[in-house]
Amino acid sequence: MSTNENNYLQLCKHVLENGIKKEDRTGTGTISIFGYQMRFDLKEGFPLLTTKRVPFRLIASELLWFIKGDTNIRYLLKHNNNIWNEWAFERWIKSEEYEGPNMDNFGLRSQQDEEFQVQYEEQLEQFKNRILTDDGFAEKFGDLGQVYGKQWRDWQTSSGETLDQLSDVIETIKKNPSSRRLIVSAWNPEDVPSMALPPCHTLFQFYVLDGKLSCQLYQRSGDIFLGIPFNIASYALLTHLIAHECGLEVGEFIHTLGDAHIYLNHLEQVETQLSREPKPLPKLALNENVKSVFDFEMEDISIEGYDPHPTIKAPVAV
Repeated sequence: MSTNENNYLQLCKHVLENGIKKEDRTGTGTISIFGYQMRFDLKEGFPLLTTKRVPFRLIASELLWFIKGDTNIRYLLKHNNNIWNEWAFERWIKSEEYEGPNMDNFGLRSQQDEEFQVQYEEQLEQFKNRILTDDGFAEKFGDLGQVYGKQWRDWQTSSGETLDQLSDVIETIKKNPSSRRLIVSAWNPEDVPSMALPPCHTLFQFYVLDGKLSCQLYQRSGDIFLGIPFNIASYALLTHLIAHECGLEVGEFIHTLGDAHIYLNHLEQVETQLSREPKPLPKLALNENVKSVFDFEMEDISIEGYDPHPTIKAPVAV
């Protein structure tokens, strides 16, 4: 068994055995623990889970969206990535400009009747089409506020200046790799009220030793079944991209969690995943001709040798 994947499966088992029932913002309910850490050796293989299919193309396009400093879902929709739709769509249906069917039970839609589900899907498709075709609508309702990309690339200071945290960290890695200040923060208290979803992965730090780049993420809140597999692969990919630009090998990805939880409507899916035997991890392939993190596009990034168990579907708590 892969040590990398086993680390994640041990988290699942630990929370199932030791988690405490806890209410949450979405009203779904969770079993939760506070404080947990996993370590992934990136030389062992790329940590994309094999006990269920994890959609790497969605992870890569989302990460490139962050790296570009973009906060509008139009870029994601152009790459057939729907993982941030729910938060933008909720803003739309709660706005005074929305004139469609009543969606007051949006947050509890999984408990609604078939008619509500059909109306929801119809309205969501119309929303997505307008984001892609109507510039004004996309600007007003496609933007998620001061979320990850904005904070990474365009942090607003109290003096009115901006900080490109990601670019600054990369330059520091090149010039002063022994620095203990290789940190990027997405948690900006002043901007939290304007964000569609305050950052779950709040801060990450790089560490260089013996020509290897490691990364530690602090995540305040982690949806163990749906979200954390994405986060593991995303920050592993970010570490690879930055190591590539800086001429370094990859070391470890260290994942430190605050509130780590399994939603109550994901318990059966977690048990299914735990019943499966992990397979060999895939390898990451990057276009060697692309030198800068900021120049990578989707066609420059691929996964080789990925043969996972089938997808396990589960509802997203919004």
